[in-house]
Amino acid sequence: MPLIYAFDHRHRKPPMELKDLLGGKGANLAEMSSVLELPVPPGFTITTAACVTYMDEGWPPGLDQEVERHLAKLEKKMGSVLGDTEDPLLLSVRSGAKFSMPGMMDTVLNLGLNDRTVRAFAKANDDEGFAYRSYARLLSMYGRVVLGASAEPFDEALDEARVAAGVDDEAALGADAWKALCKQYKATIRSATGKPFPQDPHVQLRAAIEAVFRSWNGARAIAYREQEGIDHRLGTAVNVQAMVFGNRDDRSGTGVAFTRNAATGENVPYGDFLLNAQGEDVVAGVRITKPLDALADDFPDLHAELLGHMHELEAHYRDMLDLEFTIDQGKLWMLQVRVGKRTGPAALRMAVEMTTDRHIKLTRAEAVGRVKPDQLDQVLHPRLVDHDHTVVAKGLAASPGAAVGVVVFSADDAVERARSGDSVILVRKETNPDDVHGMLAATGLLTTRGGLVSHAAVVARGWGKPAVVGADAVKIHGRSFTVGDVTVEEGDTISIDGTSGEVALGAATLTAPEPSPEFDTLLSWADALRRGKLAVRANADNAEDAANALRFGAEGIGLCRTEHMFLRADRLPIVQQMILADTDEDEAAALDELRRVQHQDFVEILEVMDGLPVLVRLLDPPLHEFLPHVEDLDLKEAAGTLTDEEKRLRAAAEDWAEANPMLGIRGVRLAVMKPGLYGMQVRALLDAVRDRVQAGGKPIVEVMIPLTVSREEMELARSWVIAAAEELGVTSTLLIGTMIETPRAAVVADQLARVSDFFSFGTNDLTQMTFGFSRDDVEAKMMPRYVQQGLLPGDPFASIDTDGVGALVRIAVEKARAVKRRLPIGVCGEHGGDPDSIAFFRSAGLDYVSCSPFRVPVARLAAAQACIADG
Repeated sequence: MPLIYAFDHRHRKPPMELKDLLGGKGANLAEMSSVLELPVPPGFTITTAACVTYMDEGWPPGLDQEVERHLAKLEKKMGSVLGDTEDPLLLSVRSGAKFSMPGMMDTVLNLGLNDRTVRAFAKANDDEGFAYRSYARLLSMYGRVVLGASAEPFDEALDEARVAAGVDDEAALGADAWKALCKQYKATIRSATGKPFPQDPHVQLRAAIEAVFRSWNGARAIAYREQEGIDHRLGTAVNVQAMVFGNRDDRSGTGVAFTRNAATGENVPYGDFLLNAQGEDVVAGVRITKPLDALADDFPDLHAELLGHMHELEAHYRDMLDLEFTIDQGKLWMLQVRVGKRTGPAALRMAVEMTTDRHIKLTRAEAVGRVKPDQLDQVLHPRLVDHDHTVVAKGLAASPGAAVGVVVFSADDAVERARSGDSVILVRKETNPDDVHGMLAATGLLTTRGGLVSHAAVVARGWGKPAVVGADAVKIHGRSFTVGDVTVEEGDTISIDGTSGEVALGAATLTAPEPSPEFDTLLSWADALRRGKLAVRANADNAEDAANALRFGAEGIGLCRTEHMFLRADRLPIVQQMILADTDEDEAAALDELRRVQHQDFVEILEVMDGLPVLVRLLDPPLHEFLPHVEDLDLKEAAGTLTDEEKRLRAAAEDWAEANPMLGIRGVRLAVMKPGLYGMQVRALLDAVRDRVQAGGKPIVEVMIPLTVSREEMELARSWVIAAAEELGVTSTLLIGTMIETPRAAVVADQLARVSDFFSFGTNDLTQMTFGFSRDDVEAKMMPRYVQQGLLPGDPFASIDTDGVGALVRIAVEKARAVKRRLPIGVCGEHGGDPDSIAFFRSAGLDYVSCSPFRVPVARLAAAQACIADG
């Protein structure tokens, strides 16, 4: 296979479909040249395959010969020769990966100039100032981009030249000034590299190509690919193109344009352009640009031609486009086109409007596929305004949205400050159930420890509160925290962004976009496309969460965590009474009181979700989570303030303490130790079912037994539920199932299926047990390094690990369905709201996903996209 293709090469497939081979920029240049025959400066693309070979083996064999062959063809087209001392050909060299990414090599312009050809170029253009200005730009770009010299000396020299000449715009500098700068720039290159600037244009070209290859593995490029999940093995293409000049004279210019408004989605072209400038001048911000409409004043015919090309391109690509153009002495050239980036609101508006645009005619399925889940997030959650804040730390983006508030360090202080009307950011090393009342009162949460499925992260997502966790650069000292040499005291204002993980000083400006009419339209199309294939439920533990879930389009509750009902301030003491009970009578009394309050919770949830399924998970965590930390009680004892009640609580905490509580006495194991616990919960639930039926409701309940690992365990727990149901006379609407959250449960899923009415995967614990990771310990500290070094393809707690955890899911589904072909199977872990994981769950044959209420719209969109991709 050739390593190089000319832009006008006739491919068997449309070049726009060959981005894996030609890179995004090269594919689109070829599309404009060979298919649409638009005015594109000739050139050629060195393929991504050449870059991959370079990374593995060094400079690709035969590449030099192919470059010379294509260069000769380019010289023939242009009527000029690289390095010629009469009329030299000049080139630009640009990187062009499949996906646009920061950190790749910047452009090198005017390649081919040297101390001899610059004089020929000046003579050919009858403009010495233009020629030496072009040479200076090459020296600056080549020095920085190819040779790695610092930009500062080049910038300082240019600034000094402008000051000396008394001009603001570099275009006003004369030929002598540019000659002096060229001399200065060459000295800078020699000083920085120990070698002179290469005078041979062919040496310049090879070094520029190699610099593009090297830039693929630059630190910034690697970090971006890890962030965006881009394969490190794709490689980048290199585009070598004949130069055209927007800075030749006042009949020349350059600009950037969008076929529609990228911020709002309005169907109106817009952009910026500059007279007598090159492309980098437009985006650098050094000169004040003109709006695209003003191009009609300077070049009315070219403005009309450009709009015609933009319309043709948008109709051809069937999407909003971002393009670059240059005018060289009255001739329009198209330099680049690509699908344009857009805001969330703009993406929604464009997707919906393009279904009725007669030139584009998107189908509804295509429109649903055009909006990215993170763009939907932009519409749902406030964000910090860019460039409006000083970021001092960055943690894990645990729960989307932004918040501004005063810093407090305890849950009680959060409640107190919130009552006085303050917006509060609760800052903790980590949170636990004792902090729940403060978390509820806070506007946002910041922790220095923990991962994306830590207590703080899970609770924040469930409540739709912005949260940043695992910000280990933040060091808490009593009632203040430090980040480096910055100190933030209690009562100071900070801003957090749970979408980016940023922590900023002071009160940043927030954007709070309102969902547009297109939001509901697109999601209604998404629902139609996934209906009967993949349902979306919500994780909700109270009536308010259930109402939010319903408002965001949930089709039921996929996980009601009953332990969360016990964590309210008025419930926790009752749970502790049960734990402290010395006699069966005392324990029964405490359980009866818990049954009463939990009954009311269930009534309220079932009323909100009337006619929709509500899956209730019986108590899952170990009992120590309902008790104070022993360390805190020890401090009280040392201070002489420990009460008799607290002494009993400390004794109980020590008694129930476990070396590894997440693998200890929890879930069904706890119920075996305390048989009355699950019986109480089931009676509370079925009492609520009976009450709702008597009120004319249609409750649909599913009782889930957590952490079962054997058929015998499941049979025993099932018998408790059935006994309570028969006692209360409520059996017709009851399903009993289990949570698959251990590798053993997945492997014996066929046995569990025989005594289960449904399965639900708990992928958080399944991931922990498959990898042997403690999620709260590894995510913030170890996981970034593992991903960066390629030891793992990504964070398995953020997106499902298809090789390990995913394989267990597929095994369990296959085994269970072999026993019960129509067994309902869902997932209720944090992965239920992750778009990539949702696509996997669809392929694995699951019936529904469940996520936090505020994540439901994203899950609805992702589920529809998964169904489209899966046919």
